[in-house]
Amino acid sequence: MKALIQRVTHSKVEVNNITVGEIDQGLLVFIGIEKTDEKPQIDKMIKRLLSYRVFYDNEDKMNLSVSDIKGGILAVSQFTLAADTSSGTRPGFSTAKAPAEAKALYDYFLTQISAQHAPIQSGEFGADMQVSLTNDGPVTFLLSC
Repeated sequence: MKALIQRVTHSKVEVNNITVGEIDQGLLVFIGIEKTDEKPQIDKMIKRLLSYRVFYDNEDKMNLSVSDIKGGILAVSQFTLAADTSSGTRPGFSTAKAPAEAKALYDYFLTQISAQHAPIQSGEFGADMQVSLTNDGPVTFLLSC
């Protein structure tokens, strides 16, 4: 599992010009589910996301997590994160989880993280989404589990 996280001051996702998810300060999380991923990888990623320290404390050090600041999380499925880009000039997607299985794990992710943190917003799995953000920093990290 891969999660590309961006610290944001605002982010939203639209489908067919309708806002389906929106947050202010927090994390925009793009989620790529790989062929070998199962619920334990999802659980591990949730734990990392909620405790990953990317927000500044009073001494201007990245010592605070999204949980610490009670920030929002906007989760967006992005199967292209699971692409094999190791060679050539075109990504391969044989490393990504099949859509039906990936959707089940994405839904599991949303259910589990919502039980542990608020606010949680999300995009729409498999939809053509337009994502806008104001990256704070910029601060961007790629997490793998």
